[in-house]
Amino acid sequence: MLLGALLVLFVLGGAAPASAHAALRGSDPGDGSVVESAPRRLTLTFTESVGLLDDSFRVYGPDNRRVHLGEPRHADGASDTARADLPGDLADGTYTVAWRVVSADSHPVSGAFTFSIGAPSPTPPAAPADHAEHPVTKSLYDTGRYLAYIAAALLIGTAAFAALCRPPDPAPLRLPLLTGWWTLLTATTALLVLRAPYENGTSPATALDLQTFTDTLTGRPGIALLTRLALLSAAALLVPLLRRRDPRTRRPAGAALAIALALTWAAAEHASAGIQVPLAMASSVLHLLAMACWLGGLTALLLTLHRAKTPPPTATVTRFSRLAFVSVTVLVVTGVYQSWRGLGSWSALTGTSYGRTLTVKLAATLFLLSAAALSRRWTALLAAPAVVEERVPEPVGASGAPPDPEPRPVTSPTYGPDGPEEPEEPEDRHRRALRRSVLAEAVVAVAVLLVTTVLTGTLPARAEAEAARAPEPQVAGLPGAEAFTIPYDVGTPGGRGTVQLTMDPGRVGENGLQAVVFGPRGALTSVPELRASFTLAAKDIGPIDAKLTDRGGYWATNDLTLPLEGTWTMTLTIRVSEVDQVSETRQVEITR
Repeated sequence: MLLGALLVLFVLGGAAPASAHAALRGSDPGDGSVVESAPRRLTLTFTESVGLLDDSFRVYGPDNRRVHLGEPRHADGASDTARADLPGDLADGTYTVAWRVVSADSHPVSGAFTFSIGAPSPTPPAAPADHAEHPVTKSLYDTGRYLAYIAAALLIGTAAFAALCRPPDPAPLRLPLLTGWWTLLTATTALLVLRAPYENGTSPATALDLQTFTDTLTGRPGIALLTRLALLSAAALLVPLLRRRDPRTRRPAGAALAIALALTWAAAEHASAGIQVPLAMASSVLHLLAMACWLGGLTALLLTLHRAKTPPPTATVTRFSRLAFVSVTVLVVTGVYQSWRGLGSWSALTGTSYGRTLTVKLAATLFLLSAAALSRRWTALLAAPAVVEERVPEPVGASGAPPDPEPRPVTSPTYGPDGPEEPEEPEDRHRRALRRSVLAEAVVAVAVLLVTTVLTGTLPARAEAEAARAPEPQVAGLPGAEAFTIPYDVGTPGGRGTVQLTMDPGRVGENGLQAVVFGPRGALTSVPELRASFTLAAKDIGPIDAKLTDRGGYWATNDLTLPLEGTWTMTLTIRVSEVDQVSETRQVEITR
């Protein structure tokens, strides 16, 4: 039940959008600039190092056609600067640049800007909308990431509890060990398969593209995931061999494996970007290991207390108490450093989303430490040695017989439903209290993990301040784009919802149209068919079918051509079943 609650809360905590560090610091040509002659190359500089995709840069000319570029590459010795060669025959007018890169902390980021050659065009071109996040891909990827995090805590924490606390009956620990290993292996494989669609903002179906999958294996996140799979495979092969070795040999091998696994997170997450990267990565590794030893060890202790054939001896509980104390100390030290690194200033503690979330986490951590202190108190009482009453020789009488003993009070037995009950021993009472306090500690830990999940998906205040000082990029998708929200109701249960459409550039000529369908409770939903047509009644043109196609979670087309300006009537037909459909209309103003 505890593990299930952890999983649900992690997934719910992932509802917050993940923010990344990288922001566009500057470009050459600059945003909105007018240059006299065609530049030879396009250069973009970011606030941190970035990874490049095959389609990282898209340039659209004054005629709204795509310009063919050279392969994107990093500038010499500058991983935060990306370049692409431009053709030498660029015509005068305004060009739109849409870019998409992968931040050093593994999150994709995107944007767009314009520049002009000679003089600006009367109507600047607009690139097709760049879907920074495909909702289905993002949900699957986030779920896999959270499952991997939970599985790592369960695997490392249970192994640490078995090796350092040495319970006499390790049988209850077999299930969490196997569950953690298989879950981490499955989640890591899924993350590796979904990495290409996640980076490119496409549907999960594009994971079957062998070329894009191969390309992700050369990036830092892909290498980290491959390394994690290799470590898990090595662990499966080495564990049977290490069982026959001396424990003094097994423990260093297990510690090395745990550190290597933690590094696969640190090398591809927030610690790998920003200031003091080596120190931040070391802190991240220690933070993850301490969290796993404490919270994963708590799960192992609960299973041992409730499922072991014989209650664990006091020595086992005392050893875990010491392990938990060390883990908490490490968590506090590394947490303070990471908080300073993420905040950058005291004002950010209340003035930013990251700071406010961090404040909530600190408050929850105080409750967790209070629960841990209670567990340590009961552990100390359980470990306290029993007081043995020393017998004093009694004087004997003249006859050599001991004197008559004084009358002792008679204690009445306690009666329960089934008759007289034996009085409860102090050790049993302390052990039962320890079970309750450990369970309370685990429940509070769930809340801390939930807040931590939200915190890891929030842009650090230091990075937010740095991005604010950088030039503000236009949102990818784009100058002149029009957005519509169209409600529909087919009159059947579950047949009510809205369709959100984006048309860019919303001008004469070629347009892109994207549509996302939401159900009655505002959740994403799929429909069997979605059609859109456009009619210009004043010129007796149409209907023109937009030919929307299902892109795996949304409907889109990039080939909608509207030849004249004016007020067009858009007819949207939503079919929610084989027999139920409804058509809605909306007036759309198309300009030159």
